[in-house]
Amino acid sequence: MSYSVGQVAGFAAVTVRTLHHYDEIGLLVPGGRSRAGHRRYSDADLDRLQQILFYRELGFPLDEVAALLDDPDTDPRVHLRRQHDLLTARIDRLTKMAAAVEQAMEARTMGIDLTPQERFEVFGDKDPEQYAEEAERRWGGTEAYAESQRRAARYTKEDWQRVQAEVADWGERYGALMEAGARPTDEAALDLAEEHRRHICHWYYECPHEMHRCLGEMYVADERFKAFYDAMRPGLAEHLRAAIDANAARHTS
Repeated sequence: MSYSVGQVAGFAAVTVRTLHHYDEIGLLVPGGRSRAGHRRYSDADLDRLQQILFYRELGFPLDEVAALLDDPDTDPRVHLRRQHDLLTARIDRLTKMAAAVEQAMEARTMGIDLTPQERFEVFGDKDPEQYAEEAERRWGGTEAYAESQRRAARYTKEDWQRVQAEVADWGERYGALMEAGARPTDEAALDLAEEHRRHICHWYYECPHEMHRCLGEMYVADERFKAFYDAMRPGLAEHLRAAIDANAARHTS
């Protein structure tokens, strides 16, 4: 029995674009083709996809996944033992992480730990935790949210002032780039998109390029984020979203 690329994408909760990419780089080449030339995946192909997605979930880059799966001296039992070891180690890390978060919550150190005066000095009349409840409801179960909260709890007034200054400087430079007529696919725009991603990684949480793409979509779809970026320069949210997408393609292709 064989399956179309759309069916496999549905089974595995991945995009058709991802499956096409895996085929193009030789990581998952479908075992057959229809008379019309369309990809057809066998049960063996689905087994391989399951292995690929497992290693990707654990953070392995695609070239390492290919090396692991294509090693002629490795049999399926070795893969299962390796996966069991990796999962056990990850469970241990997550257990320790959960304990650390619980301890921080008990100590009431989650969030931005500034006095009212310090908050005003840094953020003015803008409440940095205005959407705290919504953020916890939407992302509270993710590692990124927990990491962001842990980092925020450690920052001083001076740290937050540096964050604000970096954002302002970046916004001025991006606005100038747009004023000069740069396209989202120009190298200067891609560099500023990458700088935006690295700012998130440095101050809040690890933000891989695919996650950055999701944020870019949110900057356009959510009126609050769109208003924030468009306040720097009208149209900046859309421009940034396109630059983020192009930058992600540049780094992941």
